[in-house]
Amino acid sequence: MKIKGEEKAVVSTQSTGANRMSMFYAYPTPMLKMLSSTVSTFVQKNDALPLEHTTDILSTMANLCRCMIEDSNIVARFQQKDTVMFVLRVMVGAIILYDHVHPVGAFHRKSCIDIKGSIKLLKEQPAVSVETLLNALRYSTVHANDEETSGVVKKLLTEQ
Repeated sequence: MKIKGEEKAVVSTQSTGANRMSMFYAYPTPMLKMLSSTVSTFVQKNDALPLEHTTDILSTMANLCRCMIEDSNIVARFQQKDTVMFVLRVMVGAIILYDHVHPVGAFHRKSCIDIKGSIKLLKEQPAVSVETLLNALRYSTVHANDEETSGVVKKLLTEQ
């Protein structure tokens, strides 16, 4: 004999349990995870395309964004205030992708990215607007805590 509504209760309970579990097992930044996985897979599957081409593009984007924000003449030409935050987000995204794709990462001394300059630039901005970007560098990168990462860079990342 089947009780009316019993099936709905089981499905609802399973879905509630799954939602609670996903908070602990899901990636904190699913879009970033998808992007880094896609770029890594692309690099691995295309042996004819040297890894340096991909990492050069990402490091150039990160450095270009940093230079744009450091140059007050360029910032003055922005028509919207949100453009600065957009450029900073692109810079951080390029750094994170570079760190995921490059074998030694963005925080290595021989990296093409001026990571120290990028972190200092972020810290010069209002803390409220860039704290999430700094947290992304702290917690979404692969090589930030490596032994090869400079102590100065580690200190910049951990300071509030």
